[in-house]
Formats: sequence, structure tokens, C-alpha cells
Amino acid sequence: MTQHDTVGILLTNLGTPAAPTPAAVRKYLAQFLSDRRVADSLPRPIWWLILHGIILRVRPAKSARIYRRIWTSEGSPLLVISQRQVSALQSVLDERCSVPVRVELGMRYQEPSLGEALQRLHADGVRKLLVVPLYPQYSAATTASTFDEIASRMKGLRWLPALRFINGYHDDEGYISALCESIRPVWAKRGPPDRLLFSFHGLPLRHIDSGDPYHGECETTVRLVCERLSLGDEQWALSFQSRVGREEWLRPNTDELLWQWGKEGVKRVDVVCPGFSADCVETLEEIAIRGRDTFLSAGGGALHYIPGLNDRPEHIRALADLAFSHAGDWLNG
Repeated sequence: MTQHDTVGILLTNLGTPAAPTPAAVRKYLAQFLSDRRVADSLPRPIWWLILHGIILRVRPAKSARIYRRIWTSEGSPLLVISQRQVSALQSVLDERCSVPVRVELGMRYQEPSLGEALQRLHADGVRKLLVVPLYPQYSAATTASTFDEIASRMKGLRWLPALRFINGYHDDEGYISALCESIRPVWAKRGPPDRLLFSFHGLPLRHIDSGDPYHGECETTVRLVCERLSLGDEQWALSFQSRVGREEWLRPNTDELLWQWGKEGVKRVDVVCPGFSADCVETLEEIAIRGRDTFLSAGGGALHYIPGLNDRPEHIRALADLAFSHAGDWLNG
């Protein structure tokens, strides 16, 4: 075997500030909100003035306080969990593959960057590369943005690797099974809730109207999980979180639905966030803390956030199976 036989697996996710400080958050937001796939509603010169003249002067301090609520001694939960995912997947693939495999992590924004990850893989002699964006439901703002950045970073390479790119896995059997297996132990311990809420990151309706399949893929994921868990229509709901700006987004809004359920006197709600492959500020703070506060303050009984798939063994096996389904000929030699 030569080093050129090594297959690279690049796991990617959104990214995180390096620290829960205004300066670090400002750096992160400046990169994130400069992405044309993310901020596309205004002409670029106007958006640049708004971003640098208003948003990056006001929002970093508020966001830093939010990040501090979920920051751990190890650092950002998203980064720590993502690193564990890489290590776990590396171990599984080392056992299953007949060729050398190198698993790397690259974040779309901030560190470790996609550019750095590609450089490490290139230095290791990787000639076959499978990119796995950890966004089960495709969206141009996440999955396509990742592709854009990888293509841009590869412009400087004289010898490009053979490239395969997974653009989603919302209905993948292993993924659906992993979601169900993350829910079942919770219910075995304390019984099923009055309502199970599937909360996904929201998107402007304009994106869906322009052809983005995200909404439909979220619905398919939920339907498959509910069928597997034998849930009736009255036992669950689908909602969308993290809305910003004034334009219309996908509905219902998670916070509004939790408030409504609290007013109705619902006793217990469990929330699962299938679109987030690793727990992060949107799950640990927006749902587990603020969502719970919203529900309880409206009169609800109890809200429990069911942790993300993270580095659960079922999730790692699903990712390994996904890699084999897309690159089995590479991984089997």
C-alpha cells in the first residue's frame, strides 16, 4: 500500500466562535453573515453597511452571553462533540475498511476550517475524498454553502482528489433508526410525553419558494420517525426555530408553539432536534433553556430536551454505513 491509497472522509459542520466573548463572536458572525448563501435578501453593498454598521456592533455582546450559558470547561459543545464524532468514526472505519482511511473535521466558519482540513488530507496523500456535511436535511444555506467553500479551497490544488459529496440523508435507514433509538430509552425511563416536538432550524419561505427542498425533507424525516415509533397525529408536532429578521419564515415557530401548549396546560413536552447532528447553542440554549422557560412560564408542566445524536454508537454506525453506501468501492479496496 502506498499513501496514495488512503481514502479521506471529511466531516463538516457549521462552526462555532473560538470563545464566548464579544470579539470571538464578532469574528464568527462576520464570516457567517458574509456568506451569500446565508444573507441573500439585499444587494451586497446595502447588506455590508447593515452588517458592519449595525449588526456586528450590537449582536456580538448579546450572543456571547448566550454562548456562555452552554460553554463547558472543554470549550464549545459543538466543537467538542464534533471532535468525538471524528474519533469514533475513525475507530469504526479502521475496523471495517480494507484500505487506510483518514477522517478529518472541517467547519464552514472559523476553526478548524475546511481549508485547513483539506490541506491536512492533501499532505497525507489522500487521492479519494468523501465529503460528509452533517446536515441530514439539504439546504442551500448549509449543504450548498459547504460545497461552495470546498470548491473554492480546491482551486489552488494542482492535483485534485477524486471527490464525492453527500448532499443529505434525511431518509437514510441508519439515521432514522438512530433518531428512534435516542428517543426510546428516554420514554422507557419516564414514559412517553403528552407531545413530542420535532424542532428544526428555520429558513425564510423565500428559499423554499425558490426550490430549496429543506421543508419537504424535514417533513419526511418526521414522518419516518413517527411511523417507526407508532405515534398518532395528536402525539407530535413539527416546528421551526431560530428565526431572525422581518421576512416570513417557515412555520409554526417553535417558541410560539411552546407558548401555546403552555397556555393549553400541556403537562409534558419532549423536544428532539433531528436537523442538528451535534448539540450546539441552538439546542442546548435555545431549546433546553429558553424553550423550557417559555413553556413553563406559559403554564406548561415540564419540558425535556432529548440530546442530539452526537457520538452515540448508533449515530456513528449510521455515518459509517452512509460512507460505505457512497464510497464502498473505495473503502473496500
